[in-house]
Amino acid sequence: MIKRTSSLILRIIALIATVTYALPAKAQGLNLIRDAETEHAIRSYATPIFQAAGISPQSVRIFIVNDKSLNAFVTSGNRMFINTGLIMKAKTPSEVIGVIAHETGHIAGGHVAFRGENVDKAVVTSIASYLLGIGAAIATGKGEAAAVIIGAGQGFALRNFLSYTRQQESAADQAAVKYLRATEQSPEGLRDFMGVLRGQEVLLSKNQDPYLRSHPLTQQRYNFLENETLNSPFKGKPDSPDTIKFHNRVVAKLVGFLEHSTQVLRKYPEEDQSQAARYARAISYYRSTDIENASRELDSLLAESPEDPYFLELKGQILFEFAKGGEAVAYLEKATELAPDADPIRSLLVRVLVEENIPTEDDKALEHITKILQSEPNNAGVWRQAAIIHGRRGDKGMTYLALAEEAYGRGKYDDAILHSGRATEVLAKGSPAWLRASDLNSAADRKEKQQKDRS
Repeated sequence: MIKRTSSLILRIIALIATVTYALPAKAQGLNLIRDAETEHAIRSYATPIFQAAGISPQSVRIFIVNDKSLNAFVTSGNRMFINTGLIMKAKTPSEVIGVIAHETGHIAGGHVAFRGENVDKAVVTSIASYLLGIGAAIATGKGEAAAVIIGAGQGFALRNFLSYTRQQESAADQAAVKYLRATEQSPEGLRDFMGVLRGQEVLLSKNQDPYLRSHPLTQQRYNFLENETLNSPFKGKPDSPDTIKFHNRVVAKLVGFLEHSTQVLRKYPEEDQSQAARYARAISYYRSTDIENASRELDSLLAESPEDPYFLELKGQILFEFAKGGEAVAYLEKATELAPDADPIRSLLVRVLVEENIPTEDDKALEHITKILQSEPNNAGVWRQAAIIHGRRGDKGMTYLALAEEAYGRGKYDDAILHSGRATEVLAKGSPAWLRASDLNSAADRKEKQQKDRS
């Protein structure tokens, strides 16, 4: 029997090991997605810029917002948000890089320090849920369980706290030019991006892209970027062929993932046999449950690039989604070996190993879980998987501890207190696990009291 999820959201999550958070119709917030390939692309663009700004690349968290409008912004804690619309509409990688450079200027300039404590707390709390959301979808089988709103419900108004002064915008432009020059790039991409926004200035505010509303564009700013482009020693320097190829792939992937099948085929018709076009169609066919054509397109890509971790990831996902989890493991393990830092791929592998329910694979799954938690210690979805494995083994203490970690990460402090308390009763007193359970119990108790005090 073919294994299918009942939710389009889960099919999309399954498609590219992406966590897509569907917002309730009345909610106002950010719809975040996770995808290893897109995150890798943005990180590769941003790392040289961060280094030029004297910022540790590891200190900046990058989040992808599922929104068609052109926008990017930063919040406190070195968090950078980039809309899929900006990535998909960018004609060249340099446009995305230019925007990243500008936003980095805001971070380096300390402009985000004036955003407001309440908003920052809301963002921090919701991001934690975003990182954990996939666990809810896996555990319950319901796409709506993965829903998370970044911000404070209907009160979350980006333009109310993301707006910059003209002086800050000018300073960020100057910093961006400096970083681009240091990395031997022209500000042409940033100028071109601003040129697109420039044509929207006459539109009513509600019709403008959010970037223009929160980053006021003046003629003086545009003239500055135009002049810097004309005088740049790297004027006219093209993006590298590899960067263009990767950018085109990511754009195609997002189009295949986020747009209707008719739009995908309009942008990438069958006669287009480029790598990006076949990739977009493979994803779109899969979303439409046309597995025969999806496999045809994907297998042609794998025949050309058998060591591509993202093609392997997609192949493994399709096999798993259609009741061939045993075959999927080999593809996902190879993808993980080729992209060891891609936590979304590793998370998908854990999901497959756990759901296939093969006891001999539990140790392997726990090893992968440990690696994920090293970089994402509050990933409740992964803690949920750990709880399942420990529960199957009859290890009550570790099961309670994993459930407590999951609850704490989701902000369910009463549940965290309950499970951590049970863990301390079962685990060996003084052991590392017992100490962690005890500390978690105290931390959850403090958090719960703080919540009550605020309410």
